[in-house]
Amino acid sequence: MPERRPFVRLPTDVYPVNYGLCLKPDLIDFTFEGKLEALVEVGEPGWPVDVTRMDLSEHGGVTQATNQIVMNCADIDIITASFAPQGGEEINATGFNYQNEDEKVTLSFPSSLQKGSGTLKIDFVGELNDKMKGFYRSKYTTSAGEVRYAAVTQFEATDARRAFPCWDEPAIKATFDITLIVPKDRVALSNMNVIDRKPYPEDGNLVEVKFATTPIMSTYLVAFVIGEYDYVESQSSDGVTVRVYTPVGKAEQGKFALEVATKTLPFYKDYFSVPYPLPKIDLIAIADFAAGAMENWGLVTYRETALLIDPKNSCSSSRQWVALVVGHELAHQWFGNLVTMEWWTHLWLNEGFASWIEYLCVDHCFPEYDIWTQFVSADYTRALDLDALDSSHPIEVNVGHPSEVDEIFDAISYSKGASVIRMLHNYIGDEDFRKGMNAYLLKFQHKNASTEDLWDCLEQASGKPIAAVMSSWTKQMGFPIIVVDQEQQGDDRILKISQKKFCASGPHNGEDCPSWMVPISICTSEDPKCTKLKVLLDRPETTITVSGVGPDQWIKINPGTVGFYRIQYSSSMLESLLPGVRDLSLQPVDRLGLQNDLFSLGNSRAGMISTVEVLKLMEAFVNEPNYTVWSDLSCNLGVLSSLLSHTDFHEEIQEFIRDLFTPIGLELGWDSKPGEGHLDALLRGLVLGKLGKAGHKPTLEEARRRFRDHVDGKQVLPADLRSPVYLTVLKHGDSATLDTMLKLHKQADMQEEKNRIERVLGAISAPDLIQKVLTFALSEEVRPQDTVSVIGGVAGSSKQGRKAAWKFVKDNWEELYNRYQGGFLISRLIKLSVDGFAIDKMAAEVKSFFESHPAPAAERTVQQCCENILLNAAWLKRDADDIHQYLLQRKAPPVLSCHPRRLLQPLPPSLQRGPPSIIAASAPPLSTDQSGRAERGDCLTNAFVMMLSCRALVVALLLCPVGGFLNSSEDDDNGVPEDWVLLHVVQGHIGAGNYSYLRLNHDGRIILHMQSLKGDADLYVSDKTLRPSFDTYKQAAVGHLRAGRGGGAGGLHQARGHRHLRPPVSQGERV
Repeated sequence: MPERRPFVRLPTDVYPVNYGLCLKPDLIDFTFEGKLEALVEVGEPGWPVDVTRMDLSEHGGVTQATNQIVMNCADIDIITASFAPQGGEEINATGFNYQNEDEKVTLSFPSSLQKGSGTLKIDFVGELNDKMKGFYRSKYTTSAGEVRYAAVTQFEATDARRAFPCWDEPAIKATFDITLIVPKDRVALSNMNVIDRKPYPEDGNLVEVKFATTPIMSTYLVAFVIGEYDYVESQSSDGVTVRVYTPVGKAEQGKFALEVATKTLPFYKDYFSVPYPLPKIDLIAIADFAAGAMENWGLVTYRETALLIDPKNSCSSSRQWVALVVGHELAHQWFGNLVTMEWWTHLWLNEGFASWIEYLCVDHCFPEYDIWTQFVSADYTRALDLDALDSSHPIEVNVGHPSEVDEIFDAISYSKGASVIRMLHNYIGDEDFRKGMNAYLLKFQHKNASTEDLWDCLEQASGKPIAAVMSSWTKQMGFPIIVVDQEQQGDDRILKISQKKFCASGPHNGEDCPSWMVPISICTSEDPKCTKLKVLLDRPETTITVSGVGPDQWIKINPGTVGFYRIQYSSSMLESLLPGVRDLSLQPVDRLGLQNDLFSLGNSRAGMISTVEVLKLMEAFVNEPNYTVWSDLSCNLGVLSSLLSHTDFHEEIQEFIRDLFTPIGLELGWDSKPGEGHLDALLRGLVLGKLGKAGHKPTLEEARRRFRDHVDGKQVLPADLRSPVYLTVLKHGDSATLDTMLKLHKQADMQEEKNRIERVLGAISAPDLIQKVLTFALSEEVRPQDTVSVIGGVAGSSKQGRKAAWKFVKDNWEELYNRYQGGFLISRLIKLSVDGFAIDKMAAEVKSFFESHPAPAAERTVQQCCENILLNAAWLKRDADDIHQYLLQRKAPPVLSCHPRRLLQPLPPSLQRGPPSIIAASAPPLSTDQSGRAERGDCLTNAFVMMLSCRALVVALLLCPVGGFLNSSEDDDNGVPEDWVLLHVVQGHIGAGNYSYLRLNHDGRIILHMQSLKGDADLYVSDKTLRPSFDTYKQAAVGHLRAGRGGGAGGLHQARGHRHLRPPVSQGERV
């Protein structure tokens, strides 16, 4: 990283006790006037934290007498300032010395300030800026089409100083008495409840609104909002008034968040055993808002899309997102607001904890969301990917200058922080964890604390070495890869376990290899849900004996995917786990973790395994029913697809994606079914979007049909289908499609719908249309915070889009940088624009550009992007040829040999007239001798029999490695008509773990595919496309392939030595 800028924290000789703050915003000229009357103490430090625990060398020091007051101040002009000691004469300041780079002002007085209490008065003016930080303006449009502005705040991390001069450090807490002078027809809100509202004597159009005194709190948690809003109101079971403020006319859209909030407050009160300390809490939707939300005490601000839910037009993922964000921000009311980090070094404690407990809260409110499995895909794996980089950082970062603070609002502070808290909670147990949390909150309420304070409380509650364990996770960057091998000794399984640092750039070499204290959990196939053994790995390697594990049982490390590490199994252990993926006996979260670990091992620069092996594993997920597992697979395939867009065989990976997602797509269909829930809706949207983007023709045709009906008003698309349909028609659309989509965007009254369209506009393929989308991103039609997602959508959709987006960012850098002023959105823009490149020279180009166009708040992001580009290039160079060959091999026809006693004959006319059939049966082994008889030897696997006709496809399928549906010899001809062709598939011995499945190809042909650890092939590709009437049959077939069993009217039926799979039968229908 670049050299750190010198920085000194504020002096400790003058500090605030109470801020009396009056602000008068002008919503026409975008300025504000302010008056500050602060009760301060002059002399020895003594604000209500244990200052002796702070490193005063970082501050300006403590002096016995001073004639200066140093405060934070940015973009504010001070008019007058004075100090009046208690009972003494008022002294006017003689000078204001602004240190703009450090965002400080020094007020100089003609004589030393008297020790003790005094009042500091400051009159000042400022600008309601358009940078979405400090005290700023937010644009909205009334129902009549008139553009108006609200005045709102966003102070975290260091922007309260843009609204009023203050001691803008989290440890310098005080109380606040806030008064706002606002237009009488506007709503005025702040942290506390209104205690007085009266006409403003100098202007009859204004009112003076006074709020109750706040608890002692940090400046970054202060908030005020002036604008036009409606609200819905309720009361939590513990008596707290809860309001959700919405744009005028949209109060109905606040009801879901209100329901979540009124459930959440009592949940946290019970969990922490500490009541919510304020009389009210308001949640408000802000039109222009950079972050997702902000936890201001008693007045939580949100993007509209993070708070508002339209019962008819909001999709399932939006409801889930709102629930999570509300849960996150309300957790901060205790963890962050009541007890606050001492300095930004401990930011992770706030954000990591809230990012963990939001899932606990949503799981309590909405257990049907299976939210903890989603945590692994959304947070855990995201953090692992970032933390594997050489340019990552520890959870605890020594922050100095304000420009450094924004850099640590990243996946390490949030997602890795949440992941290690989750690991810690699992290690301690819920009961002791809650005891420790209660002790922590009671001990430090209204004060400040550090990471070590939390460890102390949890250690006392649990009796475990929390500080020793956790310091290895918070004070050093990275994480270990756990390498596991096994040996069977009687009924015991001996595990050899070692740890080393996992690096995306390859194995960590050197004598100073870091190590971690790693909580290791172990389960077995006997009970995959139950942890059989727990150990703490506190050394580089160890040997563990797991008793009572037979040779035929598998062992899984890290059940629940709770420990923050990757796992590298020996080949025998991995092979034994794969049947658990196929038969779903492994828990969904563990199937996800296994796949994600292997993908990460494959795409590291070292290439610990081949990407081809990862692709083979992915094909084992054809039976997968879980949304989150599919979501993670989809994400990883998206990464691979982006990588292979740099090659000339990008279409082959699209075919792989089509093949993998088609069976689940066929099963789900387009329309929701009775009894389906939240996760089914999420899965359907994911799968259809993936198939549509990959060019699956039936999906594309149906998407276009539904899109036309939606645009024409014949049939409005359900909210859950809009994203996949929009994405599909744009990806394969033309200028008319784009124009239609932009028209829908302009007509949309709901921000969620606008965002939904903005995120997929970049999918358009034509170069001139890509430029049109990029130009649109900076137009007045797109809210400032959403420009980033439009540009990112272009960069992430294609090779052409990536180049165009990067050029657009360079060409418009001045405007973009000025818009976001170094906030975290600039880091996100950079990452989305360049992370997908895979050419070495692009890393040099990106580095060079940002050397000449500095972005201090994004320096670490730039370095991480350059590292990722180099990693992508190395990955492509290493594995591209092998991937290409594998993808070609998948399409090659199999080697088939006709049964020696059969000749190719037409199907009997009676069968030709019937519907297509799918018959599951057994067959001889895979290899035969010269006479055509089976060479059984040690081959225990079943083979495949295919009986083909011109009108009917009759396929023998096996779903298990040994003893499939039935075992029969080749001489058993019962049930096989003489005039059918019996084919032996000659692939060689496959071994344990083979499986097969039907898939519908993108062109409508049906394919029988076999996959195993040692070989795979398309065994049959039909020469004709399927009729639409086949839908009934394929649904039944896929359903039974997934279940692996039959029964009932549509089940497997045994007849003359074979089992037949038939579709459901309606009453009176002849089969």
